[in-house]
Amino acid sequence: MKKPFAFLVGALLCTAMAGTAGAQTASISLTCVQAAALVQARGQVVLATSRTLYDRYVRDRSFCDYDQDTRPEWVPTRDNPQCFVGYTCFDPSRGGGRSR
Repeated sequence: MKKPFAFLVGALLCTAMAGTAGAQTASISLTCVQAAALVQARGQVVLATSRTLYDRYVRDRSFCDYDQDTRPEWVPTRDNPQCFVGYTCFDPSRGGGRSR
């Protein structure tokens, strides 16, 4: 049986995203050291911090847009409810307010 074209496109997109910031890892499945090391090693990682909330965490400002700044972030991990993993990028011209 042939697979529909849409299925193949979706599979290719998922495969392409697996090595980038598009791939999500649940922060609670990692230890604090593992989560922080993942951000440091890759430079940018999308971490799911709950079943419905995720964000992109970066090693430093070089992973942000030119007009963005960084803000330190802490996420829940398997062994630490407030683990510093790195930073998120934000637009200071918009007041730097949090959307959460």
